[in-house]
Amino acid sequence: MAVVEIRTPLTKKDRKKLKAGDHVRISGIIYTARDAAHKRMTEALEKGLPLPMDFTDEIIYYVGPCPAKPGEIIGSAGPTTSGRMDTYTPELLDRGLAGMIGKGNRSERVINSMVSNDAVYFACVGGAGALLQDCIKSVEIIAYEDLGTEAIRKIEVKDFPAIVVIDTKGTNLYETERKKFTNKLWI
Repeated sequence: MAVVEIRTPLTKKDRKKLKAGDHVRISGIIYTARDAAHKRMTEALEKGLPLPMDFTDEIIYYVGPCPAKPGEIIGSAGPTTSGRMDTYTPELLDRGLAGMIGKGNRSERVINSMVSNDAVYFACVGGAGALLQDCIKSVEIIAYEDLGTEAIRKIEVKDFPAIVVIDTKGTNLYETERKKFTNKLWI
């Protein structure tokens, strides 16, 4: 299977070319944010305050990296369960967010918002944080430093491996592959 090379920012034109099942390697700048950061961003918006950054054409990686060991820039950096961000995600998609990286399925509300905003959901393998850490070339905390590992970080990645799980049309690899597997079980 061919691997699709992606550079960030991820334009609408480029993300519309991606299909569920595509293996990708992402290079460029992506941002980290987990539950606490998403909650804080939502609270800021409710108060009429600006977000800490412009999410237009950007990708958020749902990760709370482990502390870096001496001589490293970041610790193990595996994905967290994406569903925990589902409450907050449509608002960010409406503000231009291009994609998310995590693990696990997304809610129908998020998938519908992805389709209407031409966004993409990527998955990477949980438990592979030490390997994914090697793809991260630089790290800078840009917001909510008090949240520790859940602070928003700007990270530069090179050849970060992921799979398109839900594409801009809403094709969901978790569903299509489950159906294929189930059909084979009962033949």
